Amino acid sequence: MKRRTFLRGVVGGAVATVALPPLEALLNTHGTAWADGAELPTRFGVWFWGNGVRREHWLPDGEGAGWQPRDELRPLTPVRDYVSPVTGLEIKTATHPHHSGMTGIMTGARYHQVGTTRDTIVTTFAHPSCDQIAAAHFEGQTPYRSLELGVCRFRGTDEGTTFQHLSHNGPNNVNPSEYDPRAVFDRLFGMGPTVPQVDRARRSVLDAVHGQIRALQGKVGARDRARLDQHFESVRAIELRLDAANPVCATPGAPAADYPDVEGREQIAERNRAMSDLLAVALACDLTRAFSVLFSSAGSGVIVWPAGAQNGMHQMCHDEAAPQPTVHRAVTFIMEQLSVFLQRLRDTPEGDGNLLDRCSILCTTELSEGNVHSNDEFPILIAGKGGGRLRGGTHFRSRGSQNTSLAGLTALRGAGLPLESFGHDAGRVTDSIGALEA
Repeated sequence: MKRRTFLRGVVGGAVATVALPPLEALLNTHGTAWADGAELPTRFGVWFWGNGVRREHWLPDGEGAGWQPRDELRPLTPVRDYVSPVTGLEIKTATHPHHSGMTGIMTGARYHQVGTTRDTIVTTFAHPSCDQIAAAHFEGQTPYRSLELGVCRFRGTDEGTTFQHLSHNGPNNVNPSEYDPRAVFDRLFGMGPTVPQVDRARRSVLDAVHGQIRALQGKVGARDRARLDQHFESVRAIELRLDAANPVCATPGAPAADYPDVEGREQIAERNRAMSDLLAVALACDLTRAFSVLFSSAGSGVIVWPAGAQNGMHQMCHDEAAPQPTVHRAVTFIMEQLSVFLQRLRDTPEGDGNLLDRCSILCTTELSEGNVHSNDEFPILIAGKGGGRLRGGTHFRSRGSQNTSLAGLTALRGAGLPLESFGHDAGRVTDSIGALEA
């Protein structure tokens, strides 16, 4: 069978496309490579949250493979063997905390200032973000160059693209995150936008290719048939959840709201799970190999209400008295959402392993602690095993406040990018973290 296989059908006059996951019929006898000997794909991603952590609850106990999580990292216990905390690093281009931290970790360079506002500055990225460095490397190998997803709606300030966006191609040239799971679904599966009447009347995209599914199931072995059943059930489950979450639109022609606020509260966990499911399917089908998830933006004002917050995260970091118990609970909740995403990748089989085995994901924020706006002791996790390039489950503790760009280069090399360096000027490094590499 061809390495990349799509089922295509027509429904309601539109083309529906369903990509297939890697089947045993496409792999070698060990499930470690394609049948023609080519390597299975590895992917690079970024999972970002705003406003930092609480160090006393974040920094792990112990180093190397024997590390133990404190409260804020404890939600990652189910995927501990895939997660490597990196501590003791600092931003070397720091002059303005939120801005320096955001551009420093994402580009290894100082921000580009474009103006001022109130008592602060307006900035953008001076260089492409690391996800777009990966996208350029993988370009042409997948239908989508990269995917940019968002979870908590932007509630930040007017301080430039540095605060509002994660993925950048260069100065003021952004790849906006998509916050609507239905829009992501339509983009991935080729349905395109529809008015509410057509949306309610149309059949499932799986119905459009039903005959091809039946024919394909007759050509593969029992394990591949089970794999196909699981894959199609996953696509159907996403459809059903999106339909349930999408109320009828009151204005003709307007798109239905996605996961609307309930009594003024964002459905954070629900949108995060939907985006996690969609991204897992996209990666399993090799629709892209570079992605970013903007859980919440730099300086985000998202109200993390499941943690008991009644004010925006950014303001709460400023106002809540030490030891900031609500901020701590909010960070713990955010790590629970990261764990949901990583577990979804781990539970998606691929070859002789799973998606998380073949991902390298930089998980980070723009500050160490929001109340003091620190850029040292930077919170960084590298998740996944990069197709065997990364150890996983190892705590690296820097001695001497080394450059955060070490983590960026490690994660990029973990995805298979043959980079000699990462960063610019004071943020440039040529070495990765050998203790995390397999």
